[in-house]
Amino acid sequence: MWKKARSFAKEIWELSLINGFKKDFSLRNQINSSSGSVPDYIAEGFEREGNKKFINFFSIAKGSAGETRSQLYRTFDRQ
Repeated sequence: MWKKARSFAKEIWELSLINGFKKDFSLRNQINSSSGSVPDYIAEGFEREGNKKFINFFSIAKGSAGETRSQLYRTFDRQ
């Protein structure tokens, strides 16, 4: 799962380098931050001891993925 999340964050980074995206610094930083949080939270949860903590961090990672998805919708809405 972490490998997919890492790939996801990389794809978002590559999208953020497109000319139109470069102009919206706030959204670009926000989407890179939220997409980067996904693999970060998965990794942190994995390093914690116990399934309960891992599940909690995985849930937070899922929330960050949802945040990134919302930001992508805003990006597409702005063309």
